[in-house]
Amino acid sequence: MNHPLGVILAGGLARRMGGGDKGLLPLGHGTILSHVIARLAPQTAALALNANGDPARFAATGLPVLPDPVEGFVGPLGGVLAGLDWAAGQGATHIVTAAADTPFFPCDLVPRLLLAAETEGTPIALAATSEGRHPTFGLWPVALRDDLRAALEGGLRKVVQWTDRHGAATAQFADAGEPFFNVNTPGDLARAEEML
Repeated sequence: MNHPLGVILAGGLARRMGGGDKGLLPLGHGTILSHVIARLAPQTAALALNANGDPARFAATGLPVLPDPVEGFVGPLGGVLAGLDWAAGQGATHIVTAAADTPFFPCDLVPRLLLAAETEGTPIALAATSEGRHPTFGLWPVALRDDLRAALEGGLRKVVQWTDRHGAATAQFADAGEPFFNVNTPGDLARAEEML
């Protein structure tokens, strides 16, 4: 398998943060998103950002911005599909997704997702800790993009409902340091500053 492309999912509504783009909130010497980019870029062949609305607000990242290809707010799977469509145009076979509000995810995310899929012989792999699966952190094959589009157009919204149809491997990560800690509230942002 060639090196997967990376897609950062930033299409959420950030209701608990009062709206806006959580990824653009300051963290340390950058933004939450700049920390996510710094972790994902070295693990992937190229990066894009899934977000809806005016793409100009992400111009500083220099990344292509991919809007959801399905109408209405369809959740993370809309971002996965946007990434798969983009990857197909690049001739890639897979993408790996990461959430834009999770600045401390593992630096070996991609190789461990690839290994889990290979070991279990499945097309999809999701990250997990003892708390359960973290379905915004996954390996997704371009070959399933038409299936995903049909599922979304048919009303499906839950990530694991779709991944379970296709068999999803699990890449287990240790809980130490809360690798998938995400910033949902102002209190979480303060905690992220401490964790940094």
